Amino acid sequence: MQYYIGAKEAAPILNLSEGKVYELFRKMNAELRKAGYMTVAGRVPRAYFNKKFYGGVDGTEEMAQ
Repeated sequence: MQYYIGAKEAAPILNLSEGKVYELFRKMNAELRKAGYMTVAGRVPRAYFNKKFYGGVDGTEEMAQ
């Protein structure tokens, strides 16, 4: 499994356009930067994505709150 999830993969999962997913990723990356994490534009860590949208139910490690 890849560490990051990109907008092309996340869009069908969330049933949103890629543009909307990029907007959400910008907000999530801003939260991560504020918490002191490094970020990659257009992608977010899969664990953080799962935590934000599913409450981390897949058992991945907890990241910034």
